[in-house]
Amino acid sequence: MNLAEIAALLGLNLGLLLATMTGLWALSRPWKGTGFIDAVWPLALAAPAATTFLLVDGDPVRKGLLLWLVTLWAVPQAWRRLKPPARAASDARYAAVAEAQAARRGWSRDRTRLLLFFLPQGALAWLASTPAQLGQVDFLPAVGWVGWTGAVLAVAGIGLEGLGSLRLAKRPSADPSSFRGARLWLRRPDYLGDLAVWWGLFLIAAETGAGRASVLGPIFLTVLLARWAKTENPRRVSDGG
Repeated sequence: MNLAEIAALLGLNLGLLLATMTGLWALSRPWKGTGFIDAVWPLALAAPAATTFLLVDGDPVRKGLLLWLVTLWAVPQAWRRLKPPARAASDARYAAVAEAQAARRGWSRDRTRLLLFFLPQGALAWLASTPAQLGQVDFLPAVGWVGWTGAVLAVAGIGLEGLGSLRLAKRPSADPSSFRGARLWLRRPDYLGDLAVWWGLFLIAAETGAGRASVLGPIFLTVLLARWAKTENPRRVSDGG
């Protein structure tokens, strides 16, 4: 694919995500809760991989690895976040943020939810998912040792994320202010798992020219998770992240 075709593909995926988020916002307007968007987030990262898989003629092995690994990561996360305890905690968190921001900005509840929750999450999911998009567009080279190393890292990350989420559901993490350095990450093994998955996906993509440009995706997720690890309310661990 040439640069114009790649730009069109990325633009299409971004447009589809924003349209989907807008549709979900419209459908959810009668509801009181917004917490389901936490379950939408991992699926939003996987969705561009699926549309790209259908639209491009890249290396079929690399395409399959990227699609199935991101799906194996996303579906269990979404399922855990849809469970009633997680939904209730997420609903309360989003309601508090929406109320505060609506009062500060003078916006309506619906406008606040659209502009601060739904649309930004769609755009950020598109950015984070660039390895699963750009890694599929080139037919050559075939998957080599770097790509297979990335696949192993991603599989290990999926396992670590799942085990970390289960552990945190049973035993909530302590206040992050009591941790420094590496311990901030070790208290959230699910975050380490997420990073392993997305850096692994990047390694699969990085064997291609287009895929190397997707490094912004895992860098963004690393910065985001590092910020959460330092600042999150410890009560959030019970809602899946």
